[in-house]
Amino acid sequence: MNKIAIATDSNSGITQEQARQLGIFVLPMPFYINDELFLEDITLTQEQFYQRLAEDADVKTTQPAPGDVMEFWDKILQEYDQVVHIPMSSSLSSSCETAKMLAQDYDGRVEVVNNQRISVTQRQSALDALALVQAGKSAVEIRELLEQTKFDSDIYITVDTLKYLKKGGRCTPAAAAIGTVLGIKPVLRIKGEKLDSFAKARGWKAAKKTMLDTIRKVMQEDFPDCSGPEDFHIAAAYTGDRESAQEWLEELEQAFPGYPIHMDPLSLSVACHIGPGARAVTVTKALHI
Repeated sequence: MNKIAIATDSNSGITQEQARQLGIFVLPMPFYINDELFLEDITLTQEQFYQRLAEDADVKTTQPAPGDVMEFWDKILQEYDQVVHIPMSSSLSSSCETAKMLAQDYDGRVEVVNNQRISVTQRQSALDALALVQAGKSAVEIRELLEQTKFDSDIYITVDTLKYLKKGGRCTPAAAAIGTVLGIKPVLRIKGEKLDSFAKARGWKAAKKTMLDTIRKVMQEDFPDCSGPEDFHIAAAYTGDRESAQEWLEELEQAFPGYPIHMDPLSLSVACHIGPGARAVTVTKALHI
């Protein structure tokens, strides 16, 4: 039986320390800040990132260099026969397509999963892949199972400020100005290949209610044969500091009693486009193994 390694990137929210504990390999995502290169969780901490964002530094996302991806895989393949690599959603970065292209030179030793996940849902995919390895599935079977279930996950995000959506061209200056005055909180949705505007709410209370009501509706209508913590993973995410996000976690725990709710910072690749203070909730259908 082949010895299979599970790899992902730092957009999963899995830190290097957590990766060592889990037995997963994590490729750090690169960022340019004022044209200086940084690697997430290697030479760039969450705190440093938000400090530079607050200083209005020029922050740019980029994909890992092909040579770095290959070096990452080559090192893993010194100890393993195959790698199942789970990059961030191909709709949010070209790093997935680049990885697929590079994998062609590895004669089946690297399987790249394109299952449209990011942040805590990408983390769940890595954990599912690990469980599939332990269940005796092959690398190809793991990739196919994860890709077959790519639409079994939803993410809803409310941003605290319209500044970064305006900066990235996702919101016009006029709309941002009006929205700020009126206290409009846009709710964004990530499902499959799309990051879309989902709803607009007046204030945080209404935005949170929209997200919670929608998650319940998704669970009931999209997965009518599922019920309870054995069938769903509910997770929280945020941008900025964890202390201020703790209240959001507690609200979710009250809204979904009995569910073990994991919370992580949102990927910095997403955070640089939405800014600090955002809150997110995700629901993912459990992959029964």
